[in-house]
Amino acid sequence: MHELPQQLVNGLLLGSMYGLVAIGYTMVYGIVQLINFAHGEIFMTGGFGALTVWLMLPGGTTMWIALPLMIIGAIIVATLIAVGAERFAYRPLRSAPRLAPLITAIGLSIALQQAVWAWYPGAESSLIFPEIPGGPFHLGSVTIQTGDVFLLIAAPISMAFLGFFVKKTRTGRGMQATAQDPDTAKLMGINTDRIITTAFALGAVFAAIGAVAYGLKYGEVQFKMGFLLGLKAFTAAVLGGIGNIYGAMVGGLVLGLAETLTTVYVADIPGFEQLGGQSWGNTWAFVLLILVLLFRPQGLLGQRVADRV
Repeated sequence: MHELPQQLVNGLLLGSMYGLVAIGYTMVYGIVQLINFAHGEIFMTGGFGALTVWLMLPGGTTMWIALPLMIIGAIIVATLIAVGAERFAYRPLRSAPRLAPLITAIGLSIALQQAVWAWYPGAESSLIFPEIPGGPFHLGSVTIQTGDVFLLIAAPISMAFLGFFVKKTRTGRGMQATAQDPDTAKLMGINTDRIITTAFALGAVFAAIGAVAYGLKYGEVQFKMGFLLGLKAFTAAVLGGIGNIYGAMVGGLVLGLAETLTTVYVADIPGFEQLGGQSWGNTWAFVLLILVLLFRPQGLLGQRVADRV
């Protein structure tokens, strides 16, 4: 039990990363009823965009100067890919049966992954991501690694910004109107195409920030990193209530805590000795999803998006 505070912090940090990526899933679904399975790869390209900026900087550049530039680079790359995917892959299929854009999303996910593997130098294996200098921070019995400090700051700031944007800005109110009834929103003078593009772009921004946090936390990026993390982020969105932006972050935190705590403590339960450890962490995460879907299909915070006829 003396490790519990440390494991809770680890779970919250991991869940914050899931939540940042889950926001993109839930925003797009809430507006266009599309599960963008390529979002995990958009997260991945953000990581490679940040790494590219770092490699292009002059030698001797400090991390404190490089990090803001890396974040900007990650956001630019991820946003361009997300907006391009919406314009050329999803928009032509907006009136098609729902299975068509879903298959397109899966195909785009594979295409992006293979494109980075084939064309980015050295991407066949993991590439080293720069670290923030300095040792870990100790708060009582809790240790926070330097790389996690960025995530600890970025996650609440991102969520606060998103809440302000959706509630207080004209575009944010347009997103809410489009999510409720796109046809009526058009009649009210809202450019729904621009609103949908904005949703894809915002989701990509948060995914890019999550990708930088991933690189700082684990010290590497790889072309496969978006697949499993994307699935977990989608799981977080479903847990919180798909279509609910606050539910995405809550679902991410719950998923991160569940994965971390089960990894550490399940093996201490009599009869479950073989079901603990890191190798079973992913399994328990999806077991949690199944339980939530069985007992509360709408997610922990429910779904705020109105059903469309």
